[in-house]
Order: sequence, then C-alpha cells, then structure tokens
Amino acid sequence: MLKKLEQVVCYSALALLALLPLSESIARLVFHSAIPAEQVTISQLLLVVSMFSAMLTTAKGEHLSIGLVQYSSNEKLKKICACAGSLISCAVCTILFFASAAFIKMGLMPPTLVGFIPDIIYALVLPLGFAVMTARFARRFPAGGKWRIFPILAILAGAFYSIPVIIKFFWGFDLSDAQFAAIDLFYQITLAVKTPALILLVLSALAGTPLFVVLGALSILLIEASGGEIDVTVNQIYTGLTGQNFIAIPLFTLAGFFLSESKAGTRLVRTFHSLFSWFPGGMIAASVLICAFFTSFTGASGVTILALGGILYSILCRDGKYGENFSVGLLTSSGSIGLLFPPSLPLILVGTMTQTNILHLFAGGIAPGLLISAAMVVFGIIISVKTKVPVQPFNLREALSACKHSAGEIILPFVLIGGYFSGILSLVELGAFAAVYVFILEVFIFKDIKLKDAGAVFAKAVPITGGILAILGLSQALSYYIVDTQAPENFARWMGSAIGSKFAFLLILNLALLAVGCLIDIFSAIVIVLPLIVPLGAAYGIDPVHLGIIFLINMEAGFLTPPVGLNLFLASYRFGKPFVAICRDVLPFLMIQLAVVLLVTYCEPITMTLVNIMRSVK
Repeated sequence: MLKKLEQVVCYSALALLALLPLSESIARLVFHSAIPAEQVTISQLLLVVSMFSAMLTTAKGEHLSIGLVQYSSNEKLKKICACAGSLISCAVCTILFFASAAFIKMGLMPPTLVGFIPDIIYALVLPLGFAVMTARFARRFPAGGKWRIFPILAILAGAFYSIPVIIKFFWGFDLSDAQFAAIDLFYQITLAVKTPALILLVLSALAGTPLFVVLGALSILLIEASGGEIDVTVNQIYTGLTGQNFIAIPLFTLAGFFLSESKAGTRLVRTFHSLFSWFPGGMIAASVLICAFFTSFTGASGVTILALGGILYSILCRDGKYGENFSVGLLTSSGSIGLLFPPSLPLILVGTMTQTNILHLFAGGIAPGLLISAAMVVFGIIISVKTKVPVQPFNLREALSACKHSAGEIILPFVLIGGYFSGILSLVELGAFAAVYVFILEVFIFKDIKLKDAGAVFAKAVPITGGILAILGLSQALSYYIVDTQAPENFARWMGSAIGSKFAFLLILNLALLAVGCLIDIFSAIVIVLPLIVPLGAAYGIDPVHLGIIFLINMEAGFLTPPVGLNLFLASYRFGKPFVAICRDVLPFLMIQLAVVLLVTYCEPITMTLVNIMRSVK
C-alpha cells in the first residue's frame, strides 16, 4: 500500500512537471500571459520527484554506484562489500534525516507560499525520503540471523553522530555552555577521524556503496571538519533540487523510455532499411543513426543496446548478410554515439555542472557527433564492398509508407532543436514538450503502449531519474565545500607549473578520461570528475565548450575499453556472447573511435566553428 502510494505521488508529480511548463509555453505564445508561480511550483515539484524517485530506486536496489567489486568472482567478498555498503547507507541516511528536520525548522521558518501551498510542505519530503531510505537500506541488508542487529546499530551510530543537529532542532541557537561544549567535542572528533574516514568512503565507493551515499558522507564529514554545520549539507541539497538546472533531466528521461518501450524502434528500422538498403553499407548507416537517435533521448547507451540490439542484430545478420562478430561489434560501439547530439542528458548535465551555455554545448557536439558517426558508416561501407554484401533495389512505395508511419518520431529531434536554437522554448519547456508529445504519440496515436501500462514505463524511468537526481542533489553539498576551499584552482595552478605544454595536458586528459569511462557511469563521472578538470582546462586556455565535448567523446570510447567498459558487459548480456569475444568484436570500432577522439581533441575548430559563429551573431 505504501509503495503504491509512493508511486502515485511520484508519477503524478512527474506528470505535473511536464504539464506545467508546457501549459506555460502555450499561455505565453498563444495568449501572451503567464501561469502564476509556475517556475517556483515546478522547482518544488522537482524536489518531490527527486525524493520519491530516490525512495523507489532504493526499494529496487538500483542506485548508481561504481562497484568495481562486481567484476570479482569471489562471492564472499561481494557479500561483505554489500553488507558494508548497506550499513554505511543506513548511517548516512539517518544523519541526513536529522539534518533535514533541523534545516526545515531553522531554515524555512516562517514558511513562504509557493502558489497557495507553503514551501515547508514540499520540503517535508526531505526527512520523509531519508527516513524511508534508511529503513529500506536496513531491510535490504544481505546477512540474516544474528547479523540483523547491525543495521540497527548503524542507525544508532548515525543518530549519535547527529547529536549537534538534534540539539539545534530542539534548542535552536539558544544553547547552554554544556551544549556548546558537546557540539565542539563532536567537531573535534570529526576532525580527528577525517583522514581514515575519507579512505574508508573511497573504498566503500569502489566496493559498490550507492554513489549518492558516498557523496553525502563526504560532504557531511568535510563540512563539519571545517567547522560548518551538518544541516548545511541539506541546505545545499534543497537549493540544488529546487533550482531550474535539473528540471529537464526527468522529462527527457521519461520521453526516452516511452520511445524505447514502444515500437518506435521497429518503425525506424523499417524506415531506414527502406531508405538506405539500396547501397553497400546502407544498413550500417541505418543502425548507427537509429542508435544515435535513441541514445540522444535516453542519455544511456545501455538502454539503446538492450532495447534495440535484438532487432538490429537480426536485420544485420539475416537481411544484411553481415557476420555475427561484425554486427555485435557495430551495435555495441554505436550505443553511445548519441551522447553528443541534442537533447542528450549528458550534454545538459555538463552545461549545468560547469555553468556553460547549454545551447553552445548542443552546437559544439553536432560536428564531432557527425564525424564519429560518419567514420563508423565509412568503415561499414568498406567492409560491405570488400565482402560483397548484397544490396536491395530501392522501393519508393515502401520508403514512402515507412516514412509515413515513423514521421512522428523522425520529426521530434528537428522540432526540439529548432525550438531551442530559435529561442522560442526554454530547455525545461522542450523537455516537457518531448515528454507529453511522445506520451500522446505512443499511447494514443500508435497505441504501442496501453494507458494502463504507462505506469510500467514510469517505473522503468524512475531508477535513472532517482539515481541521477540523488547524486546531483548530494553533489551540490560536496561542490559547496570544494568551491569554498578553492581546491580545483589550487590543483590547476600545480598542474600548470608541472606540465607546461597544452598538448601534453590534453594527452594526459585523454588517457585519464578513458580510464574513468571504463570504470564508472557517465552521470557519476560528470558529477565527480568534470568539476575537477574545468579549472585545469581554463589554466591551459581550453574553451569550456571544447572541454565538455572532449570529456563526453572520451567517455564514449571509455564505455568500449577493456577490461571493464560498461557497454562490453551489457552487450555480453544482450547478445549472449562471452565477454572476451565481445572485446574482440568491438576492437576495430574502438580503434576508429579513438582516432576520432584524438582528432576532435587536438583540432578545436571541429567543435568550436559553429559555436563561434553563434557567439559572433550575438
């Protein structure tokens, strides 16, 4: 019953998050009016969506993590790491629960009206969410029997660590000397254990502890060790999740999952097959374009491989007469190409995290994205000609029929790009339009998804939404500490003195990002790694747009880099082939992508020509 209620609240808030900006854009463009308090309302709705989706993601055990231990064959080690991660999660979420309560009492009183609802009502989802997540992490503790006492002890440890904010909650700032002394003692303890605790947290992240938990623990520890209050962490979470920066993320994610769960892939395959199968390598071009289309909306290359891998594989092997190894390698390596095309979520996140114009990032990603797509297609054409893959005669009637049936999906990226580049719609309004448009298209027009099954699509989108937003919310607190200490700037100055050559720095950056790309998912990398390299790029005179594209294109290649590239494991699961065989199949495509990575990295005009034209026009 409680889980059903959570789903209703989460899905309803997500639906309102799409409908309100769309209604606002219609009112502005058609009636030249505005919806009262629309922006602040959707900001608070984002907070609700974030916390409820995080709660549901915890119930499923699908929070994003680094989890290198998953590649180990030692089951005992895996269980120990899972137990440790569960205990750390219980303790940290307990601290965040008490910190949230203190923040609401001290930071949001007296309440402010958001429309006709006080902001404190929305903010109550913070302690509620962290309390529910605490209970669920405890319930998911892998060990049984006498070991079940450990989650309770972890919760008590979190409560003990929260004594300063508990005192603050009950007594406010009117404290006695004894209470001040108790709080000061906690600060001294935190300072004393900071270094071993940091090492433990890094190890726990590598062992699979949810990344948002690790980020929360790091921010709590570092802020308190520097003399700050624990509830500053929640203040930053609240600020981040009630801003305008992240609203488009759940909207585009929802649109992408409605596309992937419908028969849009089948329609697009038919369309591109009819348009391209008449020339050698035509189906290669079709496969690359279709994969790029889906990844640009879902923001996750794994979704593309899992959703479209089967149908494209059968067409390449059966109709295209391509070999099994070639087809698997092509589809595995094509899964991440769409990350560079708008409205890619990673592009939006890069702009948000680095305070870079997202419109410029969209423009900067087009040429590199086209270049890497063209390189894959040209390679496919060469292979097709050498192996004499048969082609099919062009059938105009079939092509027109196929285009007619898939026109709804084909026009969507052009409408979004035109709406954003023209300035008619904001990024949030574009996300709202995409979500509502795809919902209507797939549910009511094509009827691929029954209305009663729409909840299942929401449920599949929630782990991505909850995982990303939880990480982004906690990363705001850690960013607050990092910015306050000026650590990135100091690191940039040190690097500048140690490595004088811009080109040497770019080479080191390429190698480092390839390693990052094959170890952790792209969303975690954007939050953790990107803020650290932005000051470095500035120190070497690299434009932030170019740096963002370098980051993403390296991450693309990293997904295919053995021994732990994420797409390699997903392809092994999807195509039922051994991991080593997948690595062998992908190798020629990886070499092509690495060549394009180096070309884009060292030839800045590929990225910046269109961006500079836009800047000069302004």
